Amino acid sequence: MRKIGVLTSGGDAPGMNACVRAVVRYAIYRGLDVYGIEQGYKGLLSNRVNLLNKRSVSDIIQRGGTMLKTARCDEFKQREVMQQAVDTLDAYGIEGLVVIGGDGSFRGAQDLHNMFGVRTVGIPGTIDNDLAYTDYTLGFDTTVNTVLSAINNLRDTMTSHDRVCIIEVMGRKCGDIALYAGVGGGAELILVPEMPFETEDVVKTIKRNQRVGKTSDIIVLAEGVCKAEELKSILKLNDVTGSIKTTTLGYIQRGGAPSMQDRMLAAQFAVRAVDLLMDDRGGKVVGIRDNKIVDDDIDAALAMPSKFNKELYQTATILGL
Repeated sequence: MRKIGVLTSGGDAPGMNACVRAVVRYAIYRGLDVYGIEQGYKGLLSNRVNLLNKRSVSDIIQRGGTMLKTARCDEFKQREVMQQAVDTLDAYGIEGLVVIGGDGSFRGAQDLHNMFGVRTVGIPGTIDNDLAYTDYTLGFDTTVNTVLSAINNLRDTMTSHDRVCIIEVMGRKCGDIALYAGVGGGAELILVPEMPFETEDVVKTIKRNQRVGKTSDIIVLAEGVCKAEELKSILKLNDVTGSIKTTTLGYIQRGGAPSMQDRMLAAQFAVRAVDLLMDDRGGKVVGIRDNKIVDDDIDAALAMPSKFNKELYQTATILGL
């Protein structure tokens, strides 16, 4: 193998730049030419392909977002569209492709490998931590720390004014951001899509806290459960007294300098991905389990059922009492 490509696809995540840097520099060390593909799979369709060198990825390890840009490409599910992408890879002589992204990005890599024989390796880059085969995804740690910082700041003012605050965080199908940030921030209540809640239980918790003299509460709410304003209305309809404020953190969760943990994962994931391609082992994804870097067949990885740490959720519930 002499030439590989790298792209970032789907939602951006802190650590993507650090991972692109590591892919490029390690691949060059292994004697490969590395091409950066801009705007994910769309870049393969519009010929946005550029040869990268070590200087191309200087001064990006500490930056959020992705220097390669990213985009979603729904049309990539069509076989004739994928053929255009394969033609672009062939035109540049690119023999292997590193795809940094989440579930949707991985399915594109899966199709390229299974249907066209392209050697692909996926690196899990998504803030949601919603890929079952790996304990952590690139960007998750930074995002949780961003949310945790917001919880710390909001608790100060909620305590000062005796208020309840509902903090809505990202996580449509996976509640890990809410769970981990909620545990770290000492939230009184954590609501996630994996654990259906009863309105009555939430109301009882807040009213019990008020009876014992606790006049401020933090509720961390994953967006997949409901909207913060919707939950506020529910609480008011159930006679929860006092001031209730809502904060939706939104896209602030995606940006920012990656944490040390995400920079370490970026480097380790990148090295394993390049090594797999050098060994002619495509159709793979890399991840981390039990603090060890692993790789799995992409078909098996994407077929794994989703998981949720119910034990940690129970611990959070107990500590929030």
